[in-house]
Amino acid sequence: MNTQADTLAVAPATTQTRMASGSRKKRWGASDWIYAATVLFLFLPLFVLFFYSFNSSKGGTWTGFSTVWYEKLIFSSPALWKAVANSLIIALGSASAATLLGGLAAVGTSRYRFRLRGVVKSLSFMPMLFPEIVVGVSLLVFFAGVGLKLGMLSIFIAHTTFNLPFVYLLVDARLEEFDSSVIEAARDLGADEFQTLVRVILPMAMPGIASGFLTAVTLSLEDFVITFFVSGPGSTTLPLYIYSAIRFGVSPVINALSAVMVALTIALVYPLRNFLKAFAARA
Repeated sequence: MNTQADTLAVAPATTQTRMASGSRKKRWGASDWIYAATVLFLFLPLFVLFFYSFNSSKGGTWTGFSTVWYEKLIFSSPALWKAVANSLIIALGSASAATLLGGLAAVGTSRYRFRLRGVVKSLSFMPMLFPEIVVGVSLLVFFAGVGLKLGMLSIFIAHTTFNLPFVYLLVDARLEEFDSSVIEAARDLGADEFQTLVRVILPMAMPGIASGFLTAVTLSLEDFVITFFVSGPGSTTLPLYIYSAIRFGVSPVINALSAVMVALTIALVYPLRNFLKAFAARA
């Protein structure tokens, strides 16, 4: 009797094990293959670029492993590093300005009710819909009209302008999920407008503000079209430098720089993702 009971008890477990094994051996469907092809399409050029950054020659034929292009990148490329410095200055400065202005605008349109509020919110998204070449030409005409000399300042203003809608959108989306009863509780406890803003609204909106800032930095670093129209002598950014360098062929130094930038991006993405998730959960 005990043997028969044990057999009956083991049978369901065996069936479950076979079902689990069958599910693990599930054949790939069309969506799986499409996803794999998409990932391969996106990342294969990066692997090729990284591979040829270690090529000992300039041509497309592999002639041997070498780090000569990384040495030239570090020790023999002052113009390139000047362009990198310009890009970082513009990116961090314009992202900070856009985050400040866009964050305050999002707080104002979500916290207060006024006439034409819907129109203001709609107009805030309009620059995102314009082609970059239209924005670049319009800014060039504007700077020429007001007599502003093209250079670092004109690039800073242009990047702040096109970064504003993205920051506004991210912060506004965060504030839309905000529980207004928290603000009412703060006011009931005696907090004034400034204290409510600094101690309640801004901490709750900080994940959106951080996301907006990082998005603005990324957009500024990679922008070429608008920067091409509003840049002047001595204000070459990294995208402009790369464009001028590849007109006569892709330099292996650019390959090395791109490989370094990809590696730094991968190294930063995961910690930043975890930080933003932890901050959002704490908020």
